[in-house]
Amino acid sequence: MKRKPLLAAGLAGLLAFAAACSGGEGSGGKGGQTALTYLVFETPSLTATFWDQSIAAAVAETPGVTIQKIVAPSTDRDAYAKQLQQSGQFPDLLQSITPSNFAGAGLLKPYDKTWIDANFLLPSANTLKGQVYIPPTNSQIVPQVYYRKSLFAKAGVTEAPKDWAGFLAACDKLKAAGITPIELGGADPFAAGMPLVGILSADILGKNPNWLQDRYAGKVSFSDPDVVTAVGKYRTLVAAGYFDKGALGVKYADSITRFTGGKSAMYPMGSWFLGSVPKENADDFGSFPWPTDDGSVVVPFVGGGSMAISAKAESTELAEKFGRAWSLNPANLKALIETDGAFPMIKGKTLDDYQVTVTQVFKDSYAYVTGQNNKVSAIAWATNDDSLPPGVNDAFYATGQALFTGDDVAGAMKKLDDAWKTATQ
Repeated sequence: MKRKPLLAAGLAGLLAFAAACSGGEGSGGKGGQTALTYLVFETPSLTATFWDQSIAAAVAETPGVTIQKIVAPSTDRDAYAKQLQQSGQFPDLLQSITPSNFAGAGLLKPYDKTWIDANFLLPSANTLKGQVYIPPTNSQIVPQVYYRKSLFAKAGVTEAPKDWAGFLAACDKLKAAGITPIELGGADPFAAGMPLVGILSADILGKNPNWLQDRYAGKVSFSDPDVVTAVGKYRTLVAAGYFDKGALGVKYADSITRFTGGKSAMYPMGSWFLGSVPKENADDFGSFPWPTDDGSVVVPFVGGGSMAISAKAESTELAEKFGRAWSLNPANLKALIETDGAFPMIKGKTLDDYQVTVTQVFKDSYAYVTGQNNKVSAIAWATNDDSLPPGVNDAFYATGQALFTGDDVAGAMKKLDDAWKTATQ
């Protein structure tokens, strides 16, 4: 499940979003019940009803617990959780946060590894310093490039690009046909940075999957010539006019509407976009991996998951029991598959077992997860040992906005190195 930037608001206003769930009894509980707070987020796909029903189902399997639901005011759970922590209200359970932002301070309790190993296809997908703080229930590709087949045909593009040269040629034909080649929700930093995620994951991590560990060890840097050259590809796309000129003013939500409405031909985005593919013309949508120079397939992979447990919860045992029940509930995965484009990663199950209705583009995309290929950690999105230091994610996303209007790639990379140094001192 995806992260997006926090809306500006005062702490008092943010806390007003806390809401009791139907399974909750307030902070004290009743009749010997243990009350736990649970930080979630709502989207058009993951509605209040979804959370209430999923919580109620897990409560039914966790005798002795009640849940107080806290709704984050945006989908950036990390920033909100930090504000709650600073006010002494750190939640007992936290949905889809980035563990590296909290585990180092001793705020999280890891799940039992025996249970993790027994239940998930890639039990180490979310491993952070040997521990798993979020069960790896699902996965994402961040990004794939989604495209409109009808717009390709209109521009004379006969197939999905297989390498970088083919990608540029397709962009040329689309632009010549009066079609915006690439959609970008540049007003939201995480969306503005999506092309950089694709480029660096494919060109740098695709050649050296251990690059991020080497960065921690000081063996490589963002200022290295190969990184500067790779990021220069983004400037090539901007300078050639392959994005809408006003892309920095387009909100993420509007970028989805623009792409699904035929305003642009391609859309680099996380696989959660699959939940937004219109059913009435789903066959017009296709996908392909971010293109590399030599056409080799690199899959920027992210192990998604469910909830983390506060090490300071009133009962970490009950909190983990609730987390296990929620994580293995097929109804939750069904909703995430159909509405949020999640790729399920629970052992012993196929898509058919979840009784889901999915599009062909979902199936084609999922094949990259189940297939044998070069999977690397999606830079700036991984939640395992390849996650960026706290705060560097924001600097990375902001680079996408800065390079849309400025051509100093080397300077932008130096700023990332400076941000890294500050975060790790």
